[in-house]
Amino acid sequence: MNNNLKEQVLRSSGVNVLKCMRCGKCSGTCPSYDEMEYHPHQFVYMVEKGDIDTLMNSKSIYKCLTCFACVDRCPRNVEPAKVVEAVRLAAVRQQGNNHMNPNQIPDMLDDDMPQQAIVTAFRKYIK
Repeated sequence: MNNNLKEQVLRSSGVNVLKCMRCGKCSGTCPSYDEMEYHPHQFVYMVEKGDIDTLMNSKSIYKCLTCFACVDRCPRNVEPAKVVEAVRLAAVRQQGNNHMNPNQIPDMLDDDMPQQAIVTAFRKYIK
């Protein structure tokens, strides 16, 4: 367990992970649920327990659309998407761990791509 990394993620996200009661409503509404190894409520719990390294090595941090559906659904206002983004940012800050280069994004665009996905991709990969 890396306490410095846990504190960095908590500070970056601004989320009080102790408020989570693990009801799973956030995960139940997640459009990327089937694509994720760890679901929104699991992210919150794993950050609470300090298991940041496992999350940073998971492809789940890049599967999150940052659509904030989980934030809207949470009865305790925990904001799991902010936790996922903070873990993703911590991974990106470690050199060589970035999943994608911003220059790759235009090649992926097509007429069926939702605008939200484009904006999210730029938000994810320019930090």
